[in-house]
Amino acid sequence: MPTERTEHVCGRVGADLTDRVLDALAALWESGPPVPAEDREPFALAVSEIAANIVEHASAREPVHVSLTLTMTETMLEAVFTDTADPALIDLSSIQMPDWHAESGRGLALALATLDELVHETHEGNTWRLRRVVRGVV
Repeated sequence: MPTERTEHVCGRVGADLTDRVLDALAALWESGPPVPAEDREPFALAVSEIAANIVEHASAREPVHVSLTLTMTETMLEAVFTDTADPALIDLSSIQMPDWHAESGRGLALALATLDELVHETHEGNTWRLRRVVRGVV
């Protein structure tokens, strides 16, 4: 049975969210089962891009709160963000990498390219589910 390790981040959405997420990822890598860098790094990129999008685009009448659960086993990496922002109207099937000279708009495209699964659901906020199957061998 795979060893499972989790880390959590909760609180108000603010400029420090991405740093808190990266700290939680570092704690996960340090204390969890061994997962090769070739899987950790693309997953961390996708997770940080979603966190950055939440910081940049999440809006609501009240302060926005977010919770993140990171889960790691020898065979799978998963992140689930839940926020209290207004539902984001996004069609993930239409996301494409912007032209090379674009100054923004790469976050979701990078996440889609590095993950096996990216799901966005709206119900009293937003839920983002990110999953990457571990391919490498330690």
